[in-house]
Amino acid sequence: MTTFAFGSGAITLYVIGWIATLLAVYNREGLKNNLLQTITLAAIVLHAVAAFQLLSKDGGLDLSLMKIIALLALVINALVYFSSLQKPIHSLYLALFPISAITLLVALTSTSTKATIFVPLSLQAHILISILAYSFLAIAALQALLAGYQNWQLKHKHQDVLMRTMPALETMEALLFKLIWVGQILLTLSLITGFYVYDDFFAQQLIHKVAFSIVAWAVYAVLLFGRHLYGWRGRRAINWTWVGFSGILLGYIGSKVVIELVLN
Repeated sequence: MTTFAFGSGAITLYVIGWIATLLAVYNREGLKNNLLQTITLAAIVLHAVAAFQLLSKDGGLDLSLMKIIALLALVINALVYFSSLQKPIHSLYLALFPISAITLLVALTSTSTKATIFVPLSLQAHILISILAYSFLAIAALQALLAGYQNWQLKHKHQDVLMRTMPALETMEALLFKLIWVGQILLTLSLITGFYVYDDFFAQQLIHKVAFSIVAWAVYAVLLFGRHLYGWRGRRAINWTWVGFSGILLGYIGSKVVIELVLN
């Protein structure tokens, strides 16, 4: 009951924050305001309590699909919140708030699809690094969507209400590549620690996850290489970002859907 209360409070605040963000955009006001930041911080705190209680079960961890997605949403929101105190990325809330509310609601109302496990410290570190890597790359994918939309608007000489809340396209792209760099470093550490903590990828049904993660790592490496040497930007950078993130989605979310929901 306590978990549901905290989760419901977070969902309510996400909805209120989303409406406040929409109104700020519609009224052409700055998205960075104290009320929105306060609502966001309160929602994140309630979400964190609910996520911790959802994952903790019988002294172990419940790593079911929807519980992990709710945790990813929490980490992404927290990263965006603290980054938004210094960087103009408040527009991401337009997508993050409804996604967070829906994923948290599903996590609260769904049953576990995976047995509780007792996790050693080394595996906990690997899981934490992986979640941070996926979160940074997810934020980069959302940032790429906004940059793509902004690029399209500029090419067609449009400037709608949302466009006026965004910084210059060069600033958006610079932030995009900073996010990818951090995500790529964390993804590298995730792969290295994964090879250390797991003995048999085939027996533990992890080979597909590892394969897609390596493909995603290679895609991001090519993108960063192209950016450094040839100054890749615009649609090319956006497309490569989403190709890499598609590998992350297929490797982690896709594999968990198949294993937990289809095969089971």
